[in-house]
Amino acid sequence: MRGYHGRVSSVLDIHNLRFRRASGFGLHVPSLQLGHGQTALLWGASGTGKSTLLWLVAGLLRPQAGTLEVAGERLDAMRESDRDRIRARRIGLVFQTHHLLPDFTAEENVAMALMAAGEPERGHRERARGLLASLGIERPEAPASQLSVGQQQRVAVARAIACRPALVLADEPTASLDQANAQATMQLILDACRQAGAALLCASHDPAMRDRFERVIDVTPFVQGVPA
Repeated sequence: MRGYHGRVSSVLDIHNLRFRRASGFGLHVPSLQLGHGQTALLWGASGTGKSTLLWLVAGLLRPQAGTLEVAGERLDAMRESDRDRIRARRIGLVFQTHHLLPDFTAEENVAMALMAAGEPERGHRERARGLLASLGIERPEAPASQLSVGQQQRVAVARAIACRPALVLADEPTASLDQANAQATMQLILDACRQAGAALLCASHDPAMRDRFERVIDVTPFVQGVPA
């Protein structure tokens, strides 16, 4: 959705989005918008489609109907290769498991995101090291496999914001952590997105997370058919 002079007024704009799996489970999202820099929590019990909705927003799944715009780009109407390009440049991803390349260094894992987005190679090292330092990683040259779980999570957050995305998507990023570490990790993600100027859409069923976001979006009304 664009405002005056062509300015994109929402970082995420969904209208009448429909998606259905072969199993019969489906989602219908009549309307959902997220403003620039805004934080929102997708809330619901396990199996109610929170991750499915995030994957649709990321362009990893394609809806059968409706419109889905991220930073003014119509993902629902794009070919897969174009969705990949937009995801690399405009969307950051934080998962429950970090999906780092274990034999690559922390710096190289962040640089891979910059490479995928087509950022000039000469700036990769400086950008990666700067982000890692800001997130408390003192050994950017260490292989990811030699870092603690907490350090790996920080590398994953650095990778997610490396390309200055308009939107960061976090899928149950604290589900495997105890309450104290979950709170600290969520604060890390919120602070990193705030500093990067990125909006954050996070999926969680942890009730302790509800008060940390500007908006809480219950996904239960979107569900059609048997929960996944």
